[in-house]
Amino acid sequence: MHTVASPAAIDVDDGFPTAIDPFALSLNENPFPPLPGVRSALIRSVDAANRYPEFLPERLRTLIAARVGLPTDRVVLGAGATGVALQMLQALTDPGDTVAFSAPTFDGYPIIARMARLKTVAVPLDQHGHNDLDGLAEAAAAARVVVVCRPHNPTGTLEPTAEIVGFLRRLPRDTIVLLDEAYIEFVAPEHRIDVAALTERFPNVVVVRTFSKAYGLAGLRIGYGLASAPVAETLWAQQLPFGIAITSLLAVAASYDAEYQLLQRIRKVIAERRYLRMRLGAMGIYSTDAQANFIFLPSSAARDRPWGDVFADTGLRVRHYDDGAARITVGSRQSSAAVLAAISALRTPAVVTAS
Repeated sequence: MHTVASPAAIDVDDGFPTAIDPFALSLNENPFPPLPGVRSALIRSVDAANRYPEFLPERLRTLIAARVGLPTDRVVLGAGATGVALQMLQALTDPGDTVAFSAPTFDGYPIIARMARLKTVAVPLDQHGHNDLDGLAEAAAAARVVVVCRPHNPTGTLEPTAEIVGFLRRLPRDTIVLLDEAYIEFVAPEHRIDVAALTERFPNVVVVRTFSKAYGLAGLRIGYGLASAPVAETLWAQQLPFGIAITSLLAVAASYDAEYQLLQRIRKVIAERRYLRMRLGAMGIYSTDAQANFIFLPSSAARDRPWGDVFADTGLRVRHYDDGAARITVGSRQSSAAVLAAISALRTPAVVTAS
């Protein structure tokens, strides 16, 4: 058994707030609390909590559409990215259809596939943690829906735009592609896909995004989907009346108004991710080149034991996988120091004293 340094014992000024729980690193939550403007908007919204939100969230839909540069009728909303994905499966599939995704993938996809009464086909990632696009294209021949995460969850790897376009060309036009961009704000602008052009060219693609990660609004459950007009119309017809909380419009509007502050926070998270990966590399620990707010440690990086054993009894809560791999959310320098201390203990030979 070994322990890591307590938060109080790690005295750093890294520009991050003092975390309520710096050891909670399993859900890829943003280490920052809501932006000041968002917090003020949420406080004001309490006075309207006795009122229903819009019957259908037209104003929020219009706000997001203007931001992403798409017509309003090509935007749909849901309870986080997962809610949009479930809505998509329920609207565009029949029970017994097949959905294909990579393995491992976001934990929510097998769950919502069962909820929609779908069969699943899991295509293993390649040895570098990337989506096997050839394997997914083969699976698509018998699938109604194919899921591609970009960046991928849990490895954080990123397929180039040209490879995604080539993959889409190979698919039947009646196969729906769910392109999960939950972490897209952490990706450099030059590596992002032009969603307007993509959904125009491939009307079978639905792009799913969220305000849970970069925007730090996981507790408000705000997600949205971007699609061709016919697909979006089908999804919008399934929009739950009064289903988007009254806080959502205010929080999103305030987030957009504070874009500069948001970008500063994203840069700090990216800088901390690079720092953590650099330190791990110096310790001889391989991690994938994750382009999100987490790092991924393949099972092979631990060499002789699963990462679940390495982090056991440390107080750190990270996401473990059946093959022994681990995904660790990027938090503050306190969080990074705790992770590094736990792994350092793995590499430190035990001291044996004579009795």
